[in-house]
Amino acid sequence: MLPYGVTILLSALLLFLVQPMIAKMILPWFGGSAGVWTTCMLFFQVVLLLGYLYAHWVVRRLSPRGQAILHTCLLLASLAALPAIPGDRWKPAGSDHPVLLILGALVASVGLPYFLLSTTSPLLQAWYARARSGALPYRLYALSNFGSLLALISYPFVLEPNLATRNQARGWSAAYAVFAAVCVLAAFRSARSPAPPPEPEPQSAPDPGGWRLPLFWMALAACASVLLLGITNHLTQNVAAIPFLWVLPLSLYLLTFILCFEGGNWYRREWYLPAAAAALAAMAYLVSGARPNVGLRITIPVFAAGLFVSCMACHGELARLKPEPRRLTLFYVMVSLGGALGGVCVGLVAPNLFHSFLELPAGLVLCAALIVAALRLDPAVRLPRKAWAGLFAVPLGLAIYLSAETLKWNSQYRLMVRSFYGGLRVADVGDPADPDYARKLLHGTINHGQQYLQPGRRREATTYFGPQSGIGRVLTARAVNGPLRVGIIGLGAGVITSYARPGDYYRIYELDPQVLALARTQFTFLNDCPARVDVVLGDGRLSLEREPSWQFDVLSMDAFSSDSVPVHLLTREAFALYFRHLKPDGVLIVNISNRYLNLAPLVRTAARDFGRAVLVVDDEGDDEHGFFGSEMAVITADRNLFRAPAFQGVEDADPAPPRFRMWTDDYSNLFGLLK
Repeated sequence: MLPYGVTILLSALLLFLVQPMIAKMILPWFGGSAGVWTTCMLFFQVVLLLGYLYAHWVVRRLSPRGQAILHTCLLLASLAALPAIPGDRWKPAGSDHPVLLILGALVASVGLPYFLLSTTSPLLQAWYARARSGALPYRLYALSNFGSLLALISYPFVLEPNLATRNQARGWSAAYAVFAAVCVLAAFRSARSPAPPPEPEPQSAPDPGGWRLPLFWMALAACASVLLLGITNHLTQNVAAIPFLWVLPLSLYLLTFILCFEGGNWYRREWYLPAAAAALAAMAYLVSGARPNVGLRITIPVFAAGLFVSCMACHGELARLKPEPRRLTLFYVMVSLGGALGGVCVGLVAPNLFHSFLELPAGLVLCAALIVAALRLDPAVRLPRKAWAGLFAVPLGLAIYLSAETLKWNSQYRLMVRSFYGGLRVADVGDPADPDYARKLLHGTINHGQQYLQPGRRREATTYFGPQSGIGRVLTARAVNGPLRVGIIGLGAGVITSYARPGDYYRIYELDPQVLALARTQFTFLNDCPARVDVVLGDGRLSLEREPSWQFDVLSMDAFSSDSVPVHLLTREAFALYFRHLKPDGVLIVNISNRYLNLAPLVRTAARDFGRAVLVVDDEGDDEHGFFGSEMAVITADRNLFRAPAFQGVEDADPAPPRFRMWTDDYSNLFGLLK
């Protein structure tokens, strides 16, 4: 078993190291959106399915020698794709469809290597079973998942903090070349093993008949996949689109595969089914809208534990139904088909079908229904009719609760839209007769701008941009110098333009076309602005890179996806770009307000490295006047700015220079910034 195990372990390590690595490389091209990882996962799952189909076809149709020759030729051809670094031609030009560009970049950079890595586990398990006359190879499957888990854990804790992204890609490419050589040796070693004589099909897992069992394999795998991607979407949308929050759910998902297929009887229904019921209820409560802004210490543990227990139930039932070696490759094909279908549903169908994130609630209901169905299909489970009625009431009750809560939650919004970049909601709050009657824009769970609806108050600043905020103080202080040229990365509802005056020029960079459409149709900040305003669609950094210096007086970086930090807008290269577009005495304002991350050390380090003064303005807000608390870093070479009347009384809470390794386009690590 040793040569097969080594090859499978190495392939699994490479298979799951490349996922966060390549996703992190292309993430900045698409605004740091959480949708990048979902699209990448769709690609990985579909290619995994193709790899399993290839293994199934090869084992069924070709002789052992033919299998070795074909696989060797493909491995040699895949070396031409190295190194695994996507080309700049896949960067979006503004209006390009993100999903198609992401898929194209992945196909061009890692398509064939990833496909061949995907074939390794089922193919070598089949070769092992042939060489050992039908020996059960499922421990090799557990070993494959162990390698995958090891890769995922090592990426955020070992590789990401210590290696630049391009060095990661070069190291991975070298390791892939070693894998190709080892796999060729295993292929020709297997080719020398005679094919075993045909054996009668033994009785193994209970088969409900025909294709019902393979379809049930697929359904269980699809449910686990939907939960994985739905929970990952939920976390990355509201915390940060970073490898750690991609890796954590995927690691738990793989751990359940390892435990369920290792053969050590880790899955026990009497433990996991009650735990799954409790986990599904807890997750349903959090996603229903009953608790929209729970803290990091609750959100991550609840969803992590919930994903683990739910996937243990799905994969435990899947392992209980696993077939004999003769149907091995069909089993893996159906499992991978289920995973790919889950990816298609979350990555392609849901964003175009739903106006809000309904795939996770749907996955919770599906999980409960499949668990009950697994018990019903097991002839060893004999329960009275009333007990069955009680079990079937669980998914039904969950569906009714989630539907009622979702309808209740959604009814408070006048408009809901969704795109690749996330879900947007518009709501009117208060009494129409009240002077404080307002309309707000929500992205995920975060308010991205608010406007008073009474005609006399529509031009007032609100939310994070009050006169005591960093941006409010800067624009007030600089207004005495005459007309201003102001750049803004991140439009929201357009609240910052409430400071605009005749003669000013505001240039706004917005990633999501839906945000611009809502700012034009649901709010009037842009339409009523007395200054000249240009809105540029596309990622702010990519747009600024293509443009000559605008010599802004003020440049505000206020781009967030819900509460998720766009890492590529906070690197050394990004700050250099911002300063290129500012006048020598211009002011850069970085909104570092965040529930989970302390970004102050990062901006202080950037200011120190570029020889600028920095003042972190911590505005506590004013609920009575509709101003929210905010934290903004004001960075400038003009130290006299902080002596202006607008900054009187403002003191930096922690002016000491930090010990912090500055992020670059090749390096970032959020662990040191967690609150």
